[in-house]
Amino acid sequence: MEESVWRVDADASLQAVLDDRHCPALLSQALMDIHSWQLRNETVLSRALKSSRLFAHLTAALLALGAVVTIEDEGGKSEVRLQDLARDSGKGKVVSLSVPQVQSMRWGESHVARTPSDEPIVAAFAVVSSKDGVVEEARIVLSGASPGPAWVADAAQGLLDHPLSDASIEEVVSALLEEVRPVGDYRGSEEYRREMAGVLTRRALEDCLHSEVGDE
Repeated sequence: MEESVWRVDADASLQAVLDDRHCPALLSQALMDIHSWQLRNETVLSRALKSSRLFAHLTAALLALGAVVTIEDEGGKSEVRLQDLARDSGKGKVVSLSVPQVQSMRWGESHVARTPSDEPIVAAFAVVSSKDGVVEEARIVLSGASPGPAWVADAAQGLLDHPLSDASIEEVVSALLEEVRPVGDYRGSEEYRREMAGVLTRRALEDCLHSEVGDE
């Protein structure tokens, strides 16, 4: 897979991230979906990364993209996967974020919310990269379907080494429903969140199936 890396300073505002012409399309959509212009201007990226519960939708999108953060402390700089940031949050200062940009990447996103401007109750992001019609890399990330702000589903590994198809999508959704552990609250019961996790994951993967590489 041919890829480059998009890197952004952690002190940049979310609006500046959105305005960057190299910002990945999936991340742009996540920022536009639920965050107002005012909030994007007032919030820097490092705060959003450290406040993943307040920015669960954004966190899920970055996890789906395989984001990596650079942390600086007395010993110098080191790179940490975003999904490991919570464990290393006291280690030092987040100075930048990078996202690999794979040319063969296709992505999909689907969410449900009370109103278009609300934080999603449940959201699903899918990223799939293929070569010669066979999936080489796949990530599925959900928000609102686990005790934490965002959850990386192991079920995505079932797509590897196979063509992406309606049949493989159904198998992965079935595996995901065995894996998901939603927590109900006033916005949605456990049963509702579980059902939506399956429905939204299917839609996100179908977006990957029917989109062309590089679709915006």
